[in-house]
Amino acid sequence: MPQDDQLPPTDSEFDRATAVRRAEGGGFTADLQPGWDVGSGILNGGYLLAVTAQAALADSPHPHPVAVSASYLRATPPGPATLAVTPGPVGRTLAHTAVVLSGAAGPTLSVQVTTATLGDDAPLRAVPAPDAPPVEECLEAVPGAEMGGHPVPAVGLRHRVETRLDPATAGWATGNPSGEPVMRAWLRLADGREPDPLALLLFADVLPPTSWSMGLMGWAPTVQLQVLVRARPAPGWCLAEARANEVAGGWLDEEYRIWDSTGRLVAQSRQLARAPR
Repeated sequence: MPQDDQLPPTDSEFDRATAVRRAEGGGFTADLQPGWDVGSGILNGGYLLAVTAQAALADSPHPHPVAVSASYLRATPPGPATLAVTPGPVGRTLAHTAVVLSGAAGPTLSVQVTTATLGDDAPLRAVPAPDAPPVEECLEAVPGAEMGGHPVPAVGLRHRVETRLDPATAGWATGNPSGEPVMRAWLRLADGREPDPLALLLFADVLPPTSWSMGLMGWAPTVQLQVLVRARPAPGWCLAEARANEVAGGWLDEEYRIWDSTGRLVAQSRQLARAPR
């Protein structure tokens, strides 16, 4: 741990926003930053996963989060937070940790984190990256840009993650939703920081809800989210694709796959969310 007990010491806005500090008596504290919201003062679920993973990694003998499973108990606002950490079994190749994040109103997020060391072995089998236009031919989802006759909402997340939407899955953005719950986009951190396993936790929850492609606009709050980090990503843009299998009974499921700039599958996720009303 650095002498100032801050993790990690960096000039990256993402790393500063996800840093944790040791608390007296155990556990950690964090200052959850308002710039990572999805609107109405509610912080993005992937951003919160990165914060909890920092706490799990602090005392793990292994450097990478490889499986993270989270239950979102209520919406988390910006501000001071505590992270109660319960170490689990530790082995030569894996370590397990439970983390509960709490704000002024009590616990908001319960997370199980498995850490390990990601290697560079070539995959024996992997899902190839989908055909997608190059970044410069995709739609720039920046706050204020006109999409579908309405400006992109000026939420903090759109300033922190550069998002370039594949026009083939962004008909909703021009007022013509396809009816197929699929979303695809190129992603990178706006502060210039290259992607790593922590950034992949963020990317696994940054696309607009796939229900928007069905014309169901609005917030889709995450209830449960699992992210699997499969490899360390190469520098450059990452390509993310999200698909819903079923939208029914007020519920929405989404499966993400994320590929790095070389076309390697580097992360997967699955989440259950409430469908927009």
